[in-house]
Amino acid sequence: MASLRRPLGGMAARRPGLLTGGVQFSPMPTELATERFVLTREELADASWLADLFTARGAGTVTEAEARARVAAMHELTREYGIGAYILRPKDGGAPAGYAAIIIGRGTVEEPEIAYELLPKARGHGYATEAASTVLPAAFETGRRRIWATIRPWNTASLRVLDKLGNFHQVRTTSDEQGQILWFACERPAA
Repeated sequence: MASLRRPLGGMAARRPGLLTGGVQFSPMPTELATERFVLTREELADASWLADLFTARGAGTVTEAEARARVAAMHELTREYGIGAYILRPKDGGAPAGYAAIIIGRGTVEEPEIAYELLPKARGHGYATEAASTVLPAAFETGRRRIWATIRPWNTASLRVLDKLGNFHQVRTTSDEQGQILWFACERPAA
């Protein structure tokens, strides 16, 4: 069972609702929990292993300095819009497994995108599904009505995660210089 812990100070104290496009959204919690993980915001100390994760994508080497810049950019996204990335930190104290996030990505502030990525050794254990099934409801609790997912057709692991989450339906297909992109949407469940 997932649990939510609302921010006690900082952003929540200063900004109880984030005004975006005429709509107010609550910030996401600073921490979430699943059966096996505590999901916390990224820290600059995560840059070393995040560089390894980003490099594992196969699009070139990402340095630790570049990973720190990405963490800083995610901190700004969180400050500005109340969404961002959560690191999957095992409750048993092991090394982080990856992240799950609500980001603007190919979406918008009002209708952001869910993203998840794991280190190669952490794949195949259900971690992405476990984390995403906690992050998704937390995103809807902010007041948002729709969350997007964009996935390349070859990424069968991510497609399986969406299938296990349920409620995502394919809306359209677009293309860019890297090929096709499948667009899925999930509507906020009725109260």
